Amino acid sequence: MPGTNLTRDEARQRAQLLTVHSYEIDLDLSGAQDVQDGGTFPSRTTVRFDCAEEGAESFIDLVAPTVHEIVLNGRSLDPATAFVDSRIALPGLAAGANELTVVADCAYTNTGEGLHRFVDPVDQQTYLYSQFEVPYARQVFASFEQPDLKATFQFTVRAPRDWVVVSNSSTPEPQDRGDGSGVVWAFTPTPRISSYITAVVAGPYHSVHSVYERGEQRVPLGIYCRPSLVEYLDADAIFDVTRQGFDFFQEKFDYPYPFEKYDQLFVPEFNAGAMENAGAVTIRDQYIFRSKVTDAAYEMRATTIVHELAHMWFGDLVTMEWWNDLWLNESFATFAETTCLADAPGSRWPHIWTTFANQMKTWAYRQDQLPSTHPIMAEIGDLDDVLVNFDGITYAKGASVLKQLVAYVGKDAFFSGVQAYFKQHAYGNTRLADLLGALEEASGRDLKTWSKLWLETAGINILRPEIETDDQGVITSFAVRQDAPPLPPGAQGTAVLRPHRIAIGLYDLQDDGADGSRLVRTERVELDVDGELTDVPQLHGKRRPAVVLLNDDDLSYAKIRLDAESLRTVVDHLSDFESSLARALCWASAWDMTRDAELPTRAYLDLVLSGVARESDIGVVQSLHRQVKLALDLYADPTWREAGLTRWTEATLAHLRAAEPASDHQLAWARAFAATARTPEQLDLLEALLEGTQTIEGLAVDTELRWAFVERLAAVGRYDEAEIIAEYERDRTAAGERHAATARAARPTPEAKAEAWESVVESDKLPNAVQEAVIIGFVQTDQRELLAPYAEKYFAVVKDAWNARSHEVAQNIARGLYPSIQVAEETLAATDAWFASAEPSASLRRVVSEARAGVERALRAQTADR
Repeated sequence: MPGTNLTRDEARQRAQLLTVHSYEIDLDLSGAQDVQDGGTFPSRTTVRFDCAEEGAESFIDLVAPTVHEIVLNGRSLDPATAFVDSRIALPGLAAGANELTVVADCAYTNTGEGLHRFVDPVDQQTYLYSQFEVPYARQVFASFEQPDLKATFQFTVRAPRDWVVVSNSSTPEPQDRGDGSGVVWAFTPTPRISSYITAVVAGPYHSVHSVYERGEQRVPLGIYCRPSLVEYLDADAIFDVTRQGFDFFQEKFDYPYPFEKYDQLFVPEFNAGAMENAGAVTIRDQYIFRSKVTDAAYEMRATTIVHELAHMWFGDLVTMEWWNDLWLNESFATFAETTCLADAPGSRWPHIWTTFANQMKTWAYRQDQLPSTHPIMAEIGDLDDVLVNFDGITYAKGASVLKQLVAYVGKDAFFSGVQAYFKQHAYGNTRLADLLGALEEASGRDLKTWSKLWLETAGINILRPEIETDDQGVITSFAVRQDAPPLPPGAQGTAVLRPHRIAIGLYDLQDDGADGSRLVRTERVELDVDGELTDVPQLHGKRRPAVVLLNDDDLSYAKIRLDAESLRTVVDHLSDFESSLARALCWASAWDMTRDAELPTRAYLDLVLSGVARESDIGVVQSLHRQVKLALDLYADPTWREAGLTRWTEATLAHLRAAEPASDHQLAWARAFAATARTPEQLDLLEALLEGTQTIEGLAVDTELRWAFVERLAAVGRYDEAEIIAEYERDRTAAGERHAATARAARPTPEAKAEAWESVVESDKLPNAVQEAVIIGFVQTDQRELLAPYAEKYFAVVKDAWNARSHEVAQNIARGLYPSIQVAEETLAATDAWFASAEPSASLRRVVSEARAGVERALRAQTADR
């Protein structure tokens, strides 16, 4: 039985048989305010489609507690026999036109999938939003749930009179039903789009409106959020970034925005950063900042905004035929977001490629070294495959390779090919070959070999310089060696060498007077690296510089290593690079060496402490904070770990006190200090800052920072239920509920851990966001002994949880509760024994094998640190 799965073969067969024209969807949400958890709403779908074969059979997808009526071409089908296993059988189809009507009761969810229902604790009002990617439209209406069966969608929604309803088409004036039960919003049909980018958002949302104008073009813009967040909504800043994106993409794509309006809806308990519903983008409402955040948070929000806007063309206008080409959506949008913010006139973040190198590519490198590594163009056999494939390869590696492709064919040719691609395939579906064909025609370069090596193989290359000099320090030989390390055990495929278009930067120290020295690029060579060894004759005869930096400007996707002399200079002078991107590449290389057990954790700590004070890029600083803590928690020799944590925490406090008052760096150091405060004196300071009996000039201990302090004090046993309740009384909001749940689960007592475990694993009552908050609190690296018994419990329950819970909730459990902090051979053995006995599904096996690989890596790093 297929359950809720759908195979690629089934989708292909259905697409060959059917051509879908239109959906009319009628949803009655008028009772949403009063239903309890597990409540339902009436859903009526009429879909019109053609069939290529007289008398053929097919099916339509639906996940619903009850189906009341099925009418196919005027004849009634018995729901008791036709609706089985989340599918409605469609027998005896007519050649040509067919019409199907399905009347059902569909269920509200609290998992962030389908139609999510949320009650705001501030005003006790209900807020709804849909999340349909990948296969969740079928939880709201009957649909042919695959991306290549596009159609028009016309929604009619019944809802309370004081609500707002938003969908893909412009919001109409609501019409009174005349019976006192609410009003009706009758939306006009959408263009032809895929089911997964349709949307319905409903509730007493607050909205702000504007317009994007360019010549005669006028696109209505809207921003929506709950009333309890209105005081924090910086709508002008969001509109500014949005307009920059419109200007940039319409020029680069040479195709006007393809929908009639553009709404951005900040919604609660969202599972992802955002979702590219056509003309009605949903975004997690944590991007409405309730407290002071650093500029890195604003930069992240800006990347999310323009990422989703890029999807209006790449993903919504032109959509992949099947999920194999999910990367075409996500990699392109990730590349486009960064290019936009780097190049758009007036952008606040022109150095965003630094963030990309330091964060996105680090994510990609990590993912690409797991046993689940896969080609960018992954082989997706069914929906279960794609649900676990929204990963660092699909987003970050793919975007990195697109940047490499731009370097390979040239930016003008790249965008010329993209323009032709949009014009040729508007409102249609494509495969990889369609994009490559357009780029080949525009650039004149044959991309078939390039595609095979970059997009159809897995794994990562390592580039190393090989330099020889004479007695005077003049380079007599310079080559770039490329390695293709074997893929991790269990990974499919074979490691390959690839062609790389890279730059090599030569950097020398220059005296900077009173400020010391600077590392300045004195020369740059751009070339193609291909094969195992590539000679670089352009550098022969030049004086050897202080630092040779491969992949300067971060053009390609590869791990880079420094030669011994460059490494010595970088260790002493990393913060002296003038270029933030060059610094980020060196920081990333050092972190990668630490993860690969080539650089001991204590040496990485030395490097960070020697250079972080002079790192100006706040995003890099915050990444370093996270990486140091991770290294100390998992990669440090356990006998030295406490000494390392003590040294780090003392440094965070010193930097906090020395930071410029009210600066981003001060806030970042305050959070880093709170994450590891451990001595009685340090914990006393946290309490005093909370109580206001001590202050640090410029540091605003506002709502979010207060919770960071409370969560740490709870984790070390200083705060218990009474203090957590008192803090929640100060912040009786949805965010406050999540923070309180984290603090409760963090308490270092057997009772607190048992309560947290029960609420997540043994009960299905928690909403997705609260469940995630509990897991975050439960897993405390300072509590290894207390949590040790839960390793056995994890393996006893994880398969049942995976099979019984929704995908998002099950994935949180499988990833979040794996005993990752029990870095021991016993954990690996227990995992292997579970693999052998449990016979998990391929998707669950993947999630657990990734977690197992983390423990294996940590063991190697701990050995190196000894």
